[in-house]
Order: sequence, then C-alpha cells, then structure tokens
Amino acid sequence: MALATAGTSGAAWAQVAPMAPEPANIVNISASGFLEVPQDWLSMSLNTTKEGADAAAVQAQLKTALDAALALAKPAAQPQQMEVRTGQFSLYPRYGSNGKINGWQGTTELVIEGRDFARISTTAGKIQSLTLGNVGFSLSREAQQKLESDVQTLAIERFKARANDVAKGFGFTGYTLRELSISSADQGGGQPYPRAMAMQAKAAMADAPVSVEAGKSTVNVTVSGAIQLR
Repeated sequence: MALATAGTSGAAWAQVAPMAPEPANIVNISASGFLEVPQDWLSMSLNTTKEGADAAAVQAQLKTALDAALALAKPAAQPQQMEVRTGQFSLYPRYGSNGKINGWQGTTELVIEGRDFARISTTAGKIQSLTLGNVGFSLSREAQQKLESDVQTLAIERFKARANDVAKGFGFTGYTLRELSISSADQGGGQPYPRAMAMQAKAAMADAPVSVEAGKSTVNVTVSGAIQLR
C-alpha cells in the first residue's frame, strides 16, 4: 500500500513540474580583431653535398665541412640573439643501371637563427665550407604569444561593444552570454631564399654579410557566440 501511494505521488509531481521556458531573444554575433607586427626571428640554413665511391670518405668530407662551419659560428652564438644547431645529416648510396651501388652521396646542414639579424647574416657570410640554402623569417615564440594575447583582447572588446550595440538597437538594456567560441589564424612567414640565387650570392660575397629584410606577420582572432537580450 505504501509503495502504491509513493508511486501515485511521484506521478502527480511529474504532472505539475514546471516546464523550462524556451529561450527567447537569442542573437548570434561575431567580431574580429587583427594586428600586424614585424617578424623578429631569422633562420638561415647552410648546407653542402658531397659524393664519392667510398661511404666513409664522403662522411668524413661532410664532417670536415660541418666542423669548419661550427668553428666559425659557435663563438658568435648568444642565447636568443644567435643560436647555432646542426640540421639534416644524411648519407645514402647511388645505384648504377645494373642495380648495384656505384657510389655514395651525402648532405649536411647547419642552421643559424635568432633575433640579431646583423650578427646572423655576418656570421653566415664568413662560412665558406657550406652554401647558403634557405632564409626564413617568422615571429619568435614570445612575440607570437604576446601578439595572440593582444589580438584576443581586441577581438573580445569588439565583441562586447557589438553585443551592447545590438541590445540597444532592439530596445534592450543589456545582454547575457550563452555560448562563446574563439578562433585564431596567423599569416606571414619568411619566404625561402632561392637556392640558385643563394649559391651565386655565396660565390660573390667573400665574407660579406648576407642581405636580409624581414616581413610582417598578422594574427587574426574571431570571437563568435550567442547572447540573450534582456
């Protein structure tokens, strides 16, 4: 009997429970912000290719070229300003028409990068054992993070201003946020220095600094969401 009473009471409660009202006065809006800043990070790649009949001899030639480049670059290294690291180092066989190995070819690479463009370009110009391959510009990690933060703040402020304008335009005094999403995209980046031009420049510069000029990077942030006018 008690169970029957409890079941009846629960059914009655379910019948009188108030239904959640359908949300009204919902508006979807979006706002964007972007900033453009000069790229502050330069990366230069220098490399060389050697070939010969003996794998050990080719490897030794690559090591000699790389060691000579490191001997010139490392004394000028300074954290964040000019950093030096080795890049690709590969050695692989060459095959003749008969399918047998008839020689070996290898490549080694040195990367010089940082914020001090003058120091980097001057050091690259002194290295004669490697050939300038690619030059690229970008934003440093710190600059990228600051730019994204600044642009996000700008986009949020624009979103809030637009939300207030929309509310006032429809005769409301304010709004509440219901949904919100933030997306970002960045544009820019250094263009590669053509290899053929780099080889010609290397032959002619004779310890002269490599000419470089940074571009700009742009970060765009969009804030989208739904607001309820009140």
